[in-house]
Amino acid sequence: MMLYLPDEEATLAFAARLQTTLPPGYVVFLHGNLGAGKTTLVRGYLRAAGYRGTVKSPTYTLVEEYPLADRTVYHFDLYRLNDPEELEWMGIRDYFRPDSLCFVEWPEKGEGFLPPPDLEINLEPENTGRRLRISPNPF
Repeated sequence: MMLYLPDEEATLAFAARLQTTLPPGYVVFLHGNLGAGKTTLVRGYLRAAGYRGTVKSPTYTLVEEYPLADRTVYHFDLYRLNDPEELEWMGIRDYFRPDSLCFVEWPEKGEGFLPPPDLEINLEPENTGRRLRISPNPF
């Protein structure tokens, strides 16, 4: 599926709709260049789920944790990862549980240490907005 999201508000609205469809246990890979809207999408998801705290990019921390009533959301940003094996040292497998939802930015940096995604979202800047392509994992 492809959509054009003309501005940040449209990205937040899409994320709110996404929030009603993703069950606990899902893994979502987020693809796109710096500034494409990946963290904005996660923030929109969390706001729609009722989270009221600060939502920031985990560029330097690698992961941010957001506890919700029925699940914990983990937001990973692997952009600064030097070696995928670093994920093993941080206990990456412990985050991917049936009661969590994981958004992973720059998943190609963790290849071989991440579970397969249930959903992949690609965001590309276009004009003043962004083009969103969403695809479920066929396996």
